[in-house]
Amino acid sequence: MSLNPNALRNVAIIAHVDHGKTTLVDQLFRQSGTFRDNQRVEERAMDSNDLEKERGITILAKCTSVEWQGTRINIVDTPGHADFGGEVERILSMVDGVILLVDSSEGAMPQTKFVTGKALALGLKPIVVVNKIDRPDGRASEVLDEVFDLFVSLEASDEQLDFPVLYASGRNGYASDDIEAREGDLTPLFQKIVDHVPPPHEVEEDAPFTFLATLLDRDNFLGRILTGRVQTGVLKLNQPIHALDGDGKVIEQGRATKIMAFRGLERVPVESAKAGDIISLAGLTTATVANTIADLSVSTPIKAQPIDPPTLSMRFAVNDSPMAGREGDKVTSRMIRDRLMREAESNVAIRVTESADKDSFEVAGRGELQLGVLIETMRREGFELGISRPRVLFQDGVNGREEPYETVVIDVDDEYSGTVIDKMALRKAEMTDMRPSGGGKTRITFSAPSRGLIGYHGEFLSDTRGTGIMNRLFEKYGPYKGAIEGRPNGVLISNGSGEAVGYALNALEDRGVLFVSPGEPIYEGMVIGENAKPEDLEVNPMKSKQLTNFRASGKDDAIRLTPPRRMTLEQAIAYIDEDEMVEVTPKSIRLRKRHLDPHERKKAKRVAEAA
Repeated sequence: MSLNPNALRNVAIIAHVDHGKTTLVDQLFRQSGTFRDNQRVEERAMDSNDLEKERGITILAKCTSVEWQGTRINIVDTPGHADFGGEVERILSMVDGVILLVDSSEGAMPQTKFVTGKALALGLKPIVVVNKIDRPDGRASEVLDEVFDLFVSLEASDEQLDFPVLYASGRNGYASDDIEAREGDLTPLFQKIVDHVPPPHEVEEDAPFTFLATLLDRDNFLGRILTGRVQTGVLKLNQPIHALDGDGKVIEQGRATKIMAFRGLERVPVESAKAGDIISLAGLTTATVANTIADLSVSTPIKAQPIDPPTLSMRFAVNDSPMAGREGDKVTSRMIRDRLMREAESNVAIRVTESADKDSFEVAGRGELQLGVLIETMRREGFELGISRPRVLFQDGVNGREEPYETVVIDVDDEYSGTVIDKMALRKAEMTDMRPSGGGKTRITFSAPSRGLIGYHGEFLSDTRGTGIMNRLFEKYGPYKGAIEGRPNGVLISNGSGEAVGYALNALEDRGVLFVSPGEPIYEGMVIGENAKPEDLEVNPMKSKQLTNFRASGKDDAIRLTPPRRMTLEQAIAYIDEDEMVEVTPKSIRLRKRHLDPHERKKAKRVAEAA
């Protein structure tokens, strides 16, 4: 433990996605002596789970700690995507200062605005670091002006506006006050953290122990582990404690069976913790995020930060296709329910409601990415699910039905800007700003209903030849915009069950784009391709060539099939229409109609049209 309370600093790193948060934390590790010189360290050491490594993004907020010249610095690495904003909102109550990273070329982006607004509202003092200073298209001084304007628009106090600035390159591991510096180390940053971030508030030693739980995870040996910051008092091992909810009601009593502090990448058991320390605590069985854990004498809870509401929901149903249960081992509604309830417990931005038929669950979250990550995690655990099309969550306002709107910031090459504006106009988006962003690119800002953006990202990448960057952020609930056109093309539906045959698929290629290859198992009602026309078409992909004992006058041509279009999970979810589902199993992602039987489909269509 540190010798005096002044030798402790708690700081969070916040920034837009891909501005270099996790890379900077890596370098802070290396230069603080956390690792031995010869120790092999992975890139982005903080991104610990498989999905984070694969996608190259941070999903869960994580704590770590480094020691620098006798001062312990607790650092919280946060995700940059707005979908995981719930993580960031909670985390900010654990720290006394923030490091705001801004890319020297991209400047202040929507997500930067979102997290900075939250941090300034809590009265935290920021340190601004202009990262990636060595980029050839860097414009550091303009970016700094943008950040200042952003702070002013977020009503920052005079003290917050007087922020220190450093110019850094996280990848190369240097920071400096000098805008021209291109070498050195991170000593100026460590120094700034120690000088500028206040130590945890001085508190009387004899004050009773209180602690606000901000993160929850599980351990097979220790059970539930709550992470947060000790607000007041001292906690000793095996001390009796209880958990209070937001209204001050006691949820449970227990003992602090294990106290762990962060040391580098490890959690180390400690005997006691005092005010200001960020710790993990085991010993309670039902306490969850936003609960106050305190000494038995305390009856008033700590006020928790309210979380923005979810805006999007999907239906998670039991997989009822003919191929159910072949690949996954967790297929019952009870297993799915338990897993979703566990997720909703640790992730406050997710809401789960059970439907009346008990076989499906409405899962509401912040965006497609957040729900996509949850589905991907579940499929890796062996679950089989049927997923519906995402729906936005409406609410009743003063003037009738309201829907969520998002601020969309698009960076695109000048030649594609016209196409993007046209496409966004079809989706009922309003352009609020358009300006050149240098290097032959234009930055366009829209206010768009979330409903219209579902499934647009893939199309956007095709329209901009993969060069466009789109950033979205929840803006407000506004008036309902009316009907928005969905997918222009219909689909090819299999009319029987069996295996796809090359001969049949060769004949079907003229009809549109196929999603399956020869030899793949298929069933009635499964979507096997996209029709070139707007209506759906039932086809037979299992038809084989009729063989006779007469010699054919034509020669047999070798069948050459175009490789099928394979969709990722997010693409499949974005692609489907209202009457379709995505069947997700540990090994496959299939598209299907909600009603497999053609008569049922017709019936449902008539009902929908009548409504």
